[in-house]
Amino acid sequence: MSFDSNEFRTVMGHFATGVTVITTHDDKGAFFGLTANAFSSVSLDPPLVLVCVDKKAESHPALLASGVYNVNILTKEQESLSRTFAKSSPDKFAGVAYHLAENGAPILGDSVAHMVCEVRESFDAGDHTIFLGEVKDLQMDHEANPLIYFRGGYRDLA
Repeated sequence: MSFDSNEFRTVMGHFATGVTVITTHDDKGAFFGLTANAFSSVSLDPPLVLVCVDKKAESHPALLASGVYNVNILTKEQESLSRTFAKSSPDKFAGVAYHLAENGAPILGDSVAHMVCEVRESFDAGDHTIFLGEVKDLQMDHEANPLIYFRGGYRDLA
């Protein structure tokens, strides 16, 4: 290999992505969430999406245990929310508007869209796990503009 992990990260940063917060809960009902841009649609029939989660993330064990997650696609006004969920913290949900989905995991308020997912399969992928989820419910705001991440910084479509 003629490159290192920092170069790989820099090149991947040239791929513009939306910004999501993935939320879940553990078997004791505690909420967990993390900012993720390693998210993608997989299939329309059945409706499948995937998210890649670092095995060292605080949310990782909860995702494995609960078998559910919600995808919250952030608006350009939610950059601070993205930063909150990108860091380790004992209570990332303090002061955050949310309601619970049928799967028991939080749905963040005022997002562009959200999807309620049930894990169908998980795959080992180096230092990450790929969680393949079936979308059970969804909702969107047709007027909101998404938060974009590109070259190590937040952007919007304007």
